[in-house]
Amino acid sequence: MTQSPDITEAAQPPAAPDTGAVMTRLVLFDLDGTLIDTPNAIVTTFTDTFASLGIHGITADAIRSTIGRPLAEAFAYLMGLPSTADPVEAAVARYQVLYREQIVPQARTLLYPGVVEGLARLRANGMTLAVATSKFTASADVLLVAAGIRDDFAMVVGADAVTQPKPAPESGLLIAAELGHHPSRAIMVGDTTHDVFMAHNAGMRSIAVTYGIHSPAQLEAAEPTWTVETFPAVVDHLLGTL
Repeated sequence: MTQSPDITEAAQPPAAPDTGAVMTRLVLFDLDGTLIDTPNAIVTTFTDTFASLGIHGITADAIRSTIGRPLAEAFAYLMGLPSTADPVEAAVARYQVLYREQIVPQARTLLYPGVVEGLARLRANGMTLAVATSKFTASADVLLVAAGIRDDFAMVVGADAVTQPKPAPESGLLIAAELGHHPSRAIMVGDTTHDVFMAHNAGMRSIAVTYGIHSPAQLEAAEPTWTVETFPAVVDHLLGTL
């Protein structure tokens, strides 16, 4: 990946030329719950992290509600502490070890149906693909490599690569600037309202998928451009924007 531009540049994209219909050439994907069915494994790994640190009483539902947020922010919320507190940092470090031991080896089997073929179709039709995730960038890269789809993406941006992660627009604008696409001609695909709001804030359109973390009602309240139920439907919508 080339060196990332300063975010002040990414926050001021060039004006899109007026050519009539909006053309889509850049597609951003969330990772967990969108490309790879990791939410249940994430909940288990959070639970194991807490248990290894002697912390009990945090429910699976509470953990699940934090998926899609940066890791330190999620642990801080669940533990009722600042994200810079030593116990939070210890939990993050322990989680990262368990993540690589428990989740990464399953990556290929956790791909949602149609992802491998769908990404290939999009690339064959000239689309540039990227990942905007709340994971740390290195963790996302490891998971994508293990799943066998890292080479489909021109860029991967995690929460540690920006000052303000999703739902702020910075991740999307950084990717658009780095890859030379105007945000109005990019689409964000994700399973949470964080993804939809990032798209809104960045001036992008969005596709919400209902098979991940947030319910259809939650997603609709965020007003995505489209809502679909399967990954192949995502691909059909994207190809229909050409």
